[in-house]
Amino acid sequence: MPENLPDLRRADGVLFDLDGVLTPTAEVHMRAWKAVFDGVFAQWDITPAYTDADYYAYVDGKKRYDGVASLLRSRNVEIPWGDVSDGPEVESVCGIGNRKNAAFAAALRRDGIAPYPGSLALITRLRDEGIPQGVVSSSKNAEEVLAAAGIRDFFTVVVDGRVAERDALASKPAPDMFRAGAVALGVNPDASVAVEDALAGVGSAVAAGFATVVGVDRGAGPEALCQAGATCIVDDLIRLLPSTNTDESMENA
Repeated sequence: MPENLPDLRRADGVLFDLDGVLTPTAEVHMRAWKAVFDGVFAQWDITPAYTDADYYAYVDGKKRYDGVASLLRSRNVEIPWGDVSDGPEVESVCGIGNRKNAAFAAALRRDGIAPYPGSLALITRLRDEGIPQGVVSSSKNAEEVLAAAGIRDFFTVVVDGRVAERDALASKPAPDMFRAGAVALGVNPDASVAVEDALAGVGSAVAAGFATVVGVDRGAGPEALCQAGATCIVDDLIRLLPSTNTDESMENA
């Protein structure tokens, strides 16, 4: 790990993941996935039981349907892929994914969402410094979440699950989404910064050629993020503000 955190003011641009990086929606996603998979596992007598470790290993950072397929495959379960139009009652990969999305959307409408204070402070500073910012999120709910959190206007580019589906971009950890984000933002990855909390997302940014990948430890663990390719680890984006960019504020992995 480097001795100092990067000075984001020197970057051509900064691309952020959304859930778990800018907003605490990762927690909402986790609860929705658990509710759905607990039901599926009980109905189909699948063992071992679903855990938070499964979320980080098989679901976090991936497009919704890819996460369903990956998790079920970890239990040697294969079901029809189905169609994106499948209702939440359909026993297909798409049906289960849509079931989870319905649970997530209901929670978002009921409870709302706010950005992490440290994340808001950082993107505000970067906006004031004139640094181009974008979002690269596997979620199809990214635009809704950004609007609900009141931070959509900070970002000139949003590459999300809907864009990935439209443009046939492979799910993280493939490089496609971060590469597309850099192109849309008009920046060179090796002179820009990616900020991710998911192992798949870190892998995607590294594969896309980002020389600086900040891993945000919201539960995946610093060692796992480092092994995935993160060049530095923080527990809060407030640590990336220039005024707190010191050895004392760094989380070593």
